[in-house]
Amino acid sequence: MSEYSVLLSDLSENITNEDLDQLKSACKEDIPEEQSNAITSSKEWFHYLEKNDKLSQDNLCYIEHIFEISRRPDLLTRVIEYRTTVLKISEDDEIDTKLTRIPSAKKYKGALLLLTFCIPGSLHCGIYLRNG
Repeated sequence: MSEYSVLLSDLSENITNEDLDQLKSACKEDIPEEQSNAITSSKEWFHYLEKNDKLSQDNLCYIEHIFEISRRPDLLTRVIEYRTTVLKISEDDEIDTKLTRIPSAKKYKGALLLLTFCIPGSLHCGIYLRNG
């Protein structure tokens, strides 16, 4: 099982049906209502996002954004840990970019400093993560 598959499995285990409804609601502009209604599990939700180029093993910006606006810093932190350990995003790459703070993840991890950016409609996204 790939590390990406392990990540999605781990995330799925931590998403309840109520959480899924909230996540789907956060995606309502990107998932038509009839298709959203057909999604009944987090695994189906991830599959839909992959099929529609919103999620891949090296592009996690969309779910980072959804977890942030859905107030799920626990899930966001798991994605960020994957990006920093598996994708090996370097600190230098992120310092040179325009970054936006995600305060809920910082609050969740205590001393964690987290900065992230995503450019809508592109594959350009990244993070800067260090202990504060």
